Amino acid sequence: MVIDQGLEVTTELLPFLRVLKNGLWERALQAKVNTPTPSLQAETTNGVLSKDTVISLDVSARLYLPNNPTNKLPILVYYHGGGFCIETAFSNSSHEYMNIIASQANAIIVSVEYRLAPEHPIPAAYDDSWTALKWVASHSTKEHNEIYEPWLTQHGDFDQLYIGGDSAGANIAHHMCMRAGVEELNCGVKILGAFLSHPYFLGSKPVGSEPLDIASRESIGLYKTWMVVYPSGLDGIDSPWINPFAKSAPCLDGLGCMRLMVCIASEDELRERGFRYYESVKKSGWDGELSLFEVEGEGHTFHIFNTKTENAKKMFKRLARFLQGF
Repeated sequence: MVIDQGLEVTTELLPFLRVLKNGLWERALQAKVNTPTPSLQAETTNGVLSKDTVISLDVSARLYLPNNPTNKLPILVYYHGGGFCIETAFSNSSHEYMNIIASQANAIIVSVEYRLAPEHPIPAAYDDSWTALKWVASHSTKEHNEIYEPWLTQHGDFDQLYIGGDSAGANIAHHMCMRAGVEELNCGVKILGAFLSHPYFLGSKPVGSEPLDIASRESIGLYKTWMVVYPSGLDGIDSPWINPFAKSAPCLDGLGCMRLMVCIASEDELRERGFRYYESVKKSGWDGELSLFEVEGEGHTFHIFNTKTENAKKMFKRLARFLQGF
């Protein structure tokens, strides 16, 4: 959407997004998109096939399949980052990232394209993400409907269903695990494991080395972003959607998965909250397998936008091993 420069801007999340007083919005910087492929065709990159599919009226996905699979493969349902308001499962960076993980982990990946705020405010992203997860699980039965996907039915191991995401996508993965703890997926499928990379969590009470002054923290773009994507939230950054430690947030012992890995980076401004989340899960009484992976000297989602560095390669190797059961 192109905005008349004479209109009043209420929020600027430069260089990505502007929101106007009249409710209009503009994405000032668009992600470079790897053109979606028709659903009946497949592209091959580094030995991995990819194609796009429609899940519902609101949700689509890009699927990745290692070429010539000989056994049933783990399935990863992946949620991209971008503060709930930018980025896409079809971006060049996401496409490259998913190809790397699918190849190294020898796994099928369903990279979910959920609706973005501000045109679709929270909780639209969570609703779409759950729709996608249920759609994947529905393929575990031999009875298929018109939206059945042969890559999943022929090659997917539904005893090895994983979910994961980076930043806002990690936030989504957390909430999908919490929902799976109280609501069954289709066909009784269970989430085996989840990885949360540099999770996008906030809160009014400082954690670790965060500034004590709330005004200083609220000036950070990540805080402004939440107010844009969830404008109706009366509890602001203490909403359970963004703050898993809020009083009204459900107990973390209800996580509906058996394995969980939290990934943090030493220079990430959200590092302290990611570490606090790991410690809180450990103390919650949740009886699954919990691990922490930290990369020193790197910032938020460093591995997605520069996949060639040695630290990025370490990150990919650890994620792949996690999806392989290690």
